[in-house]
Amino acid sequence: MSAPGERSDMRPGAILAEAAAQVREVLGPRLDELTVERAVLGLFFSGVELNDGSAGLCATPLKTIPEAVCCPSSAMAMPFPGKLRGRPAAALLDDLTAAASLRRTLAIAVLNALSETCWRLRPPSGYVIAEDADGFDELGEPNPNLTVVVGALVPMLRELKRRKAAYRVLELDASTLKPDELPYFVPADRAAEVVPLADALVITGTTLINDTLEGLLELARPEARVIVVGPTASFLPEPLFRRGVDAVAGVRATAGDALLDMLAEGGSGYHIFGRTAERVVLKRY
Repeated sequence: MSAPGERSDMRPGAILAEAAAQVREVLGPRLDELTVERAVLGLFFSGVELNDGSAGLCATPLKTIPEAVCCPSSAMAMPFPGKLRGRPAAALLDDLTAAASLRRTLAIAVLNALSETCWRLRPPSGYVIAEDADGFDELGEPNPNLTVVVGALVPMLRELKRRKAAYRVLELDASTLKPDELPYFVPADRAAEVVPLADALVITGTTLINDTLEGLLELARPEARVIVVGPTASFLPEPLFRRGVDAVAGVRATAGDALLDMLAEGGSGYHIFGRTAERVVLKRY
């Protein structure tokens, strides 16, 4: 259950800004030594590996890239192709506020990689990182009266259907849902009607890319159980916890270089989990 009084700045982008500030604080002068060793903008996920071996992922928001129509219009949206190796990680954090979604995607991947470095230096305090875990377990039993899922999170929807749970799906594109899920579809612009009804709220981490996560969290009831899901949110979780999130179902890279090889060849979650990355759950205690 979310603790009252923990919600702070709900302006769009505040969560990423706080996470970046915390990374800078934890790493201190070490941050100046960290550079990008390799970067891949894949079909499903984008990823980076730093020169200390830490790696991070972010979902690639292909459907939200209006510039991706021809080379001239796409050029300004791309984050320094051919010039990323050796680039300071701290400099790429500046793109967490970039208007171009691919630049922000790469910046979030860097933030996640830097968070991995932070965990190596300073173990989690006030929360645990459960390895080989799944966000399904954070829904709790028995089923909440109503679960609202933000984004077409296929594994989560499959689990809710298996449980015969009551749910609604907030999604921008109804075509991403299966026929048996369409009766539970709610257009994303009706979030203010549906989110306050949720006993459990499951939000895709890609809402960090389009600056909608803070607004969704602000709509949630204090007593609702809130879970943020996906590799995009795999950074130091305190900014999320301060805004009422109970758990983050994220991803940690276990073999950075091999992971990026898979992403470069169009790999998805089905290809990387259990091989080059693992699911983890970050939860408060």
